[in-house]
Amino acid sequence: MNAWGGAMFDSLVEWLPRCGADVLCLQEVTRTPGLGGWTKFSDEERQLPQRANLFDDVRLALPRHQAHFLASDAGPVVDGGGKVRQQDFGLAMFIDERIPVIGQVAGFVHGSFVDHQRWAIADRPRIAHAVRLIDRTAVRAMTVVHLHGLRDPLGKHDTPARRAQAERLVSLIDTARQPNDLTVLCGDLNLLPDSDTFDRLADVGLVDLVGTNDTRTSRYTKPVRHASYFLVSDVDAVQRFEIPATPEVSDHRPLIVDF
Repeated sequence: MNAWGGAMFDSLVEWLPRCGADVLCLQEVTRTPGLGGWTKFSDEERQLPQRANLFDDVRLALPRHQAHFLASDAGPVVDGGGKVRQQDFGLAMFIDERIPVIGQVAGFVHGSFVDHQRWAIADRPRIAHAVRLIDRTAVRAMTVVHLHGLRDPLGKHDTPARRAQAERLVSLIDTARQPNDLTVLCGDLNLLPDSDTFDRLADVGLVDLVGTNDTRTSRYTKPVRHASYFLVSDVDAVQRFEIPATPEVSDHRPLIVDF
């Protein structure tokens, strides 16, 4: 799920311990060393309340999970006292402590790390994170990959940059997984359901479960309701797939899958 920088923090932190996730993948996660509470984010398009350190907030809510954070970029936010702070922005994955982690791969699928003096509204770098896990009950490895796909203010249509992002993503998936792994790719891909990216991912055996379903909540008011996707290498392994509309904990709905 895209956590929206923790803008709906009270609802989010109440829901997280109850959602039962063995593996939780979050996009739009903030991290400001030495700072807690709230900050204000602004760029040329919008202003948003954000948690100063959503990564630490979620770690406190899920103390029995292994926590991983990766920064795609960083930029200025204003803290509660009016002071400008430099905030890291990126991905976080939380994995139940009972699940062994046996490998990790991460890399940029668009651009490279930037320390912004002013937040850009386009062409911001994007990183992807892959983790290999062992499911002891099935004695099978699972590779879980997630990312926050490239945002373009002009829309979610295919572009050369998004096609290049897909190629880098496929390369990262191939590096991370081993033959016979159950492979999962999820995240806020910022794509339309008919994107060429899904054809490219099908080439490496990944099938999308979301399709044209609405993945947004009432907090998102724009007409195009496609954003988040969940792809798997083995559809028969899926026992349950849900895109719950409630409770609302972000402007994105969570994607919940049982294997």
